[in-house]
Amino acid sequence: MALWGDSSPWVITRHEHARAVLSDARFSSDGTRDGYPTMRPQPTPRTPGQIFMMDGPDHNRLRRMLISDFTHRRVEALHPCVTRHVGNLIDTMTADGATEADLVEAYALPLPSLVICELLGVPYEDHAFFQQQARTFLTIATSPQEAMAARAHLYDYLGGLLARRTEEPADDLLSRLATERVATGQATVEEAVGVSFVLLLGGHETTANMIALSTVALLRDPAQLAALRADPALWPGAVDELLRYLTVVHSGMRRVATEDAEVGGVLIRAGEGVIVPLQAANRDPDVYPDPDRLDVTRDASRHLAFGHGAHHCVGESLARAELGIALPALFDRLPGLRLTADPEDFAQPLSPVHGVRSLPVAW
Repeated sequence: MALWGDSSPWVITRHEHARAVLSDARFSSDGTRDGYPTMRPQPTPRTPGQIFMMDGPDHNRLRRMLISDFTHRRVEALHPCVTRHVGNLIDTMTADGATEADLVEAYALPLPSLVICELLGVPYEDHAFFQQQARTFLTIATSPQEAMAARAHLYDYLGGLLARRTEEPADDLLSRLATERVATGQATVEEAVGVSFVLLLGGHETTANMIALSTVALLRDPAQLAALRADPALWPGAVDELLRYLTVVHSGMRRVATEDAEVGGVLIRAGEGVIVPLQAANRDPDVYPDPDRLDVTRDASRHLAFGHGAHHCVGESLARAELGIALPALFDRLPGLRLTADPEDFAQPLSPVHGVRSLPVAW
């Protein structure tokens, strides 16, 4: 595959080979290495705490700082919070007899934003600011200068919150980073701000688009929606199938070989870049027969929507919980839900996260 300049990384599309590369330490996530296949011709410089572009001991150290907040038990304790927000958002959406809404603005985006704000300790009233900066940073067409400015705005914002939590800690992740990690020398302020930045972006953008696109997928496939209504016990497996089918992170996991390595009988030389498009691996017909068909009865549990290996998404349990609560509630509360415009007209432009800017619906 040819990119800009003389960059020609390998593209790994088979499920088996994707898992192999993503779990192999010979393939580095370090975006500063020569040969790394950057997303933009002029990539934004890496800053401390961007764990998705780090390897080895530093990556492991920063990842361990977050794990305790995303354990199965900790996420289960958040279920009432998610359920409360879901109910409130649907109540607001249907208040005063309303029969139509923009589902992204009214539901899909607010829900994960509210939850990640509560978990991190970020005031939700600032959501318009951080959502706009996140969109600017993530849009591939954004110039390096604009992307760096958006990131700087968010770093300054999160740095201010971290400083406040140092003086007045609360029961949130920013406070734990400030008092248990930075204060004890286990992390620098810059690293704590960097991991908070990653969580804030990843914690609302991906799940918001999964909620919106899952709604589209089910409304366009009445038989699958009918199966879920007939047997709600199918929902947990359906969430896996929707994650596989949609795979909203669609820019590809990027790596560079640090030494010669063979993948599927092909030799990849040290210094050569590799891109693993998760959406291709998740539609490998050898693993998922008839892969372009949504099937809520399928066992899709081995999907790679959250990545694989050392960089597997730390927030997987939270995202699953949000989807597993938000989607059934939406279709239960609004049985007549329907699309009122073509979602293709609202496709998110040039973003590493597949989604829609808006989703007009009625019920």
